[in-house]
Amino acid sequence: MILYLLRTVFNMFYRRYRQSVSNMDRASGNWYQGYPSAQCVTIMDVQSKSNKKSVLQAVPAPERAANGKKKRKKTTKFRKSVDNTHSSTLVPLERNLSSLSDSNLLQKSTKTKHNKLQVQALLSPDRINELAATPIRHQMLPLDKTEAKKKLPLLVAIKPVNEKSEHERFMRANFNYNPFFSYRGYAEDIDKFKEPSDKYIHQAVLIMEKAIEHFGCYEAFEEETGGKILSKSQIYALVKKYLSNEELEEEIIVNLRDDILSRGSMTRAKGKAVLNVRCVNLRENWAEGLLRHEIGTHYLRSCNTRYQPWQSNRVRRELAMGPINPTEEGLASLHSVLMRDTPYLWRAALLYYTTYMAAKLSFKELFHHLGQYVHNPEVRWDYCLRAKRGQVDTSRPGSFCKDQVYLEGALQLLKRRRVLDFHLLVRLGKVSWEDVDREAVVEIAQLDKTRIPWFMDDLTAYRFNLDWIAKTNGLTDAVLSSVD
Repeated sequence: MILYLLRTVFNMFYRRYRQSVSNMDRASGNWYQGYPSAQCVTIMDVQSKSNKKSVLQAVPAPERAANGKKKRKKTTKFRKSVDNTHSSTLVPLERNLSSLSDSNLLQKSTKTKHNKLQVQALLSPDRINELAATPIRHQMLPLDKTEAKKKLPLLVAIKPVNEKSEHERFMRANFNYNPFFSYRGYAEDIDKFKEPSDKYIHQAVLIMEKAIEHFGCYEAFEEETGGKILSKSQIYALVKKYLSNEELEEEIIVNLRDDILSRGSMTRAKGKAVLNVRCVNLRENWAEGLLRHEIGTHYLRSCNTRYQPWQSNRVRRELAMGPINPTEEGLASLHSVLMRDTPYLWRAALLYYTTYMAAKLSFKELFHHLGQYVHNPEVRWDYCLRAKRGQVDTSRPGSFCKDQVYLEGALQLLKRRRVLDFHLLVRLGKVSWEDVDREAVVEIAQLDKTRIPWFMDDLTAYRFNLDWIAKTNGLTDAVLSSVD
């Protein structure tokens, strides 16, 4: 009896042992050893149907002879798991021909015997034309109708969300491609910035020619007037120092970014002012001009507006006050170059000229046209992008002409630099130069708590700097006589 029980226990453990060994072999992929006729998945049948995705079908191997219901059931279950594993690791068989990622192809081609021929094929004119061709997904865009999107502030709505990818495509296509931009939303007031003016095109060209005559090219102008390129930590330290001089450290938050179109901007977040600075290739002298532009002009005039009755649009309408621009941006442009030895209004003039030409040319035509003034392709891209933002299909003529206010306002203020009360222009807040001398405005103004920037304390020195700006740019009284 005892021997019978021992034999029974031994047989039970031995069967479990054999079963565990069999399961381990199956898990390691050797479960079919000892069965020469058995095979795993052997054929992958790819069937493509019209207007449908490719369907990958796996043809399983013949079933093994049945050795018992329990074992056959486990084998079938395991075979299904193996089939699923193989099908989940399949990769797409088609390649997107419009892709620009040729780096992998280039690396593989250099390892072959005929690498030189293959590299030439990749960089051939046919390949360049392929890169410049309009992508299939863009050919189907509804260009004549605006897709229903969220309403956003103007400068947010016209910022392309695919700028980076279109920039890469444009550069790879050797500047022979018109980008297709997409946007997150729309702005209702964009239509009033679609018709640029040519009123001051003569002055814009004069300023650019004066700068080229002095420096030779834009790159030399950038190197001499901009100073050294600053790192993020240096930019932050410079901004903090300026805020300390103006006693504004507790009022403004500093936000250093790489993805904004302009060099800087003032916004508000959670009720507090935010200074946004684009820190890519920002030079020392330009950073100081940026701070005078954004903080010394826009922010302080905005703060002074809060004390005035015309902070309400209703009061502005009752007083028949003029528009804020171009005075606001014109004054900021003058402050940007105020302290420089060679204060050329190059950027304001080039923005005016670029937006005017953008209404006549496509993106790539505009890019090549600006080559006579700017050689650096990255700088040219930035100017063309500012002029063409808001468009979807940039192969069509069109312009976002808001940037013309910089030069227009600067010329109007330089014409009146000897008679205009610039202290009052800042203390009254965001007003036009035309409203500074109006009694109806000055009589109700509240000036007690208003502030002016430190560089305007000495009004005599300030006017001297304005005279130097006009002389440097060739803006004589005769040239300025045609300005409104």
